[in-house]
Amino acid sequence: MRRAWRGLACALLPFALLFSWLGSAVAHTGGTTGFARITVDGETVRYSLTLDLEAAAKVRNGPLAAEPDALAGIVSRHVEISADGNACAPLPGTVQPAQPGRSIIVVIIHYVCPRPVGTLNVRDRLSAVFGRDHHTLASIEGPGGTEQFLLDTDRSEARIVVAGSPSAPSEAIPAGEGPFGFFRLGLEHIAIGFDHILFLFALMLRGGRIGSLLGIVTAFTVAHSITLSLAVLGVVRPPEWLIEPLIAASIAYVACENIFLQNAPSRRWLVSLLFGLVHGFGFAGPLLELEVPRDALISSLLFFNLGVEAGQAAIIALLFPMLVLLSRFAWEKRAVTAISGVILVGAMGLLVERILMQ
Repeated sequence: MRRAWRGLACALLPFALLFSWLGSAVAHTGGTTGFARITVDGETVRYSLTLDLEAAAKVRNGPLAAEPDALAGIVSRHVEISADGNACAPLPGTVQPAQPGRSIIVVIIHYVCPRPVGTLNVRDRLSAVFGRDHHTLASIEGPGGTEQFLLDTDRSEARIVVAGSPSAPSEAIPAGEGPFGFFRLGLEHIAIGFDHILFLFALMLRGGRIGSLLGIVTAFTVAHSITLSLAVLGVVRPPEWLIEPLIAASIAYVACENIFLQNAPSRRWLVSLLFGLVHGFGFAGPLLELEVPRDALISSLLFFNLGVEAGQAAIIALLFPMLVLLSRFAWEKRAVTAISGVILVGAMGLLVERILMQ
């Protein structure tokens, strides 16, 4: 008996580590993303920065509580724009507060340059304000088209040719990672999206053989890719107050299946497909919050989804060996029931929290 308990403890240790990691993901408050839309019109540069309230809250103290537009002053001091080597002067900016049902604010600043912009240089030091793991996905719009790039602590400066000028180089200088910034955003979203990971983990706990597991993962991928695309493209956009509780409910449902149903694996792919549709709307959140311009939406959506899939594949690669190890023990069913019970309690708590927060 003692040997059996030791074996159980050894087998459950990887899962305990996994839940510890998920706990740290829940407590994650550092990583934030902003979307900057930079429009060039002659000698004027309009800088519009969309931030979620989590990022804004990091500086919302002191004078910001009494004067919200002070945030615009902070941003203008940390975003330097120059044209053809000459600094552009920021005008007093404004802050558009969050609208009902939306958790974003928009900071708008106009920069005046000495002459019409040929080569635009952007230096972003916002990580000093919002933390080292903050990054800005930026889109520059000018007469020659739109260019996207990523700015963060390691890549704080970019230079883009907007229009021909005597002092401008003949070709644009690549900036940041272009659309790969959205790939990184997708990776980060799945990495800190503990509810999506917990749902996938609960599905795989009683997934059966490798064929069943592949069916579960494929169904989930196809389903969330469909609704992610529909939401971001504006075809269907259900309210957040409905989607977030439904995601928590999906985790609780799968945990209940693991505990009470004997033949869950035989139709687990169908559960994965149905609830994957709900999770896809949850994945759409970051792109919807950032208000990506429509002409850049397709490539942004593609790379963001690829990032989500890459992160999901990494998580599955981590979980699968643990499940194989667990299946070798006679008490696998009891362990699955115990783990599912913990997941069920956590999911119900998450469901209640999300309902009360509406």
